[in-house]
Amino acid sequence: MKAWMVFSIWLGVAASVFAITGNEILDKVDDNITSDNKIATSKMIIHGRRNDRTVESRSWVQGTSQSFTEYLAPAREKGTKMLKLKDELWTYSPQTDRTIRIAGHMLRQSVMGSDLSYEDFMEDPRLLNLYDADIDSEVVYNDRACWILKLTAKSDDVSYYTRRVWVDKERFILLKENRYAKSGKLLKTTEVKSVKWMDNRWVPVHVVFKDALQKGKGTEFIIETIQFNQVIPDHVFSKASLRR
Repeated sequence: MKAWMVFSIWLGVAASVFAITGNEILDKVDDNITSDNKIATSKMIIHGRRNDRTVESRSWVQGTSQSFTEYLAPAREKGTKMLKLKDELWTYSPQTDRTIRIAGHMLRQSVMGSDLSYEDFMEDPRLLNLYDADIDSEVVYNDRACWILKLTAKSDDVSYYTRRVWVDKERFILLKENRYAKSGKLLKTTEVKSVKWMDNRWVPVHVVFKDALQKGKGTEFIIETIQFNQVIPDHVFSKASLRR
C-alpha cells in the first residue's frame, strides 16, 4: 500500500514536471511557421456575393519584419506590389503609377476585396510576441487531438484582443482560430483545410479566412509553392522595388 502511494505521488510529480504550458505550446507553433526567409507563390480565391475571383501572387519574406509581394493575376491586378518594412506598409499600383503608405484607418481595409485586412499582413507572425497563452481545454477536432488555447493580448494596440486557437498536439500547427475584439465580439475565423510536410515542418497550405462581420463564404488562401531559407537580395526589400 505504501509502495503504491509513493508511486502515485511520483506520477503526480512527473506529470507536473513534464506538463506543457500554453506559452510553451505557442512558442512551438511560432517556431513551426517562421523561418529566416522564404519565397512562395500563392493564390486567394475570394468568394463574393455574386461571383468568385482568383488573385495570384509571389512573395519574398525575410524574417518577421520584411516582406515583398507582387500580384501576378488577374490582368487588372497584375503589377500591384506591397512592401512591408518593420511597422510600415507601402503599396504600388501600376494603374495610377503611385506609391502609397498604408497607415491608420486604412490598415483595416480589405486586401484585394478579400477577408484579409492590411492589419493581418502587418501583424507579427510570432504570436508569443503579442499574446499570453493559457490552455483552455483539450478536444478532438477533425480527428486530430488538439489543445484549445486562449490568447490574451499583452497590450491594447493589437488587431484582435483575444483569440481561441486549436493546436494540433502532434504537429504544433493551428487548425482553427477565432479572433475577437476586446468587447468579446467575434471578428474573424480561420480554418485549415490541408497541410503538407515540407522542409522538415508541417505547413498549412490551404486556409479559409472569414470576416465574421461580413456576409459571404470567405477567402481561400492556397500556397502553391514555397521555398525556405533561400538567398534573397537586399534590394528586394526597398521602395525602389515597388516601381521595378
